[in-house]
Amino acid sequence: MAKLIRLIGLMGLAIGVVTTGALAQLIPIGRQSRQALKSDAVQYLFPEQVTVPAGKSTTVALHFRIAQGMHINSHTPADEYLIPTVFSIPESEGVKLDAAVYPSGEIITLSYDPKTKLNVYTNEFIIQAKIVSPAGNHLLQGKLRYQACNDSQCLPPKTITVPIDVIGK
Repeated sequence: MAKLIRLIGLMGLAIGVVTTGALAQLIPIGRQSRQALKSDAVQYLFPEQVTVPAGKSTTVALHFRIAQGMHINSHTPADEYLIPTVFSIPESEGVKLDAAVYPSGEIITLSYDPKTKLNVYTNEFIIQAKIVSPAGNHLLQGKLRYQACNDSQCLPPKTITVPIDVIGK
């Protein structure tokens, strides 16, 4: 009976080692990348509040920061299967998105596939959003959809809220 219990214990240990190895392959390498898994890989910086002429298309510069060691696909990624970065404003917000002008991406290659070129954003980037606001105070809940990656894997696509207090005068 003792041999059977010991055999079962050893089998459990072996399964634990195999499972731990499989999980290690899912976790990106690097401290900054692990931190990005716990929080948003992209952070909205500013503005918190803007005053715009009511009823007129006005450009607002939206500033974002990408976690260290990460990149996101640009608005025009290199391949059609890659998920582009897109800013939007839900129709229910009252404030309308007239247009969005995205920065040019940076062309990078990854060490494991130097033939493939990616068009990405790194560090900080700015989206020029042309908005039209009716008169009054509107707490806008814009959305930024992106897919963040490090040099070895990509995280699932994510959408973050971009809160801006828009005052139309």
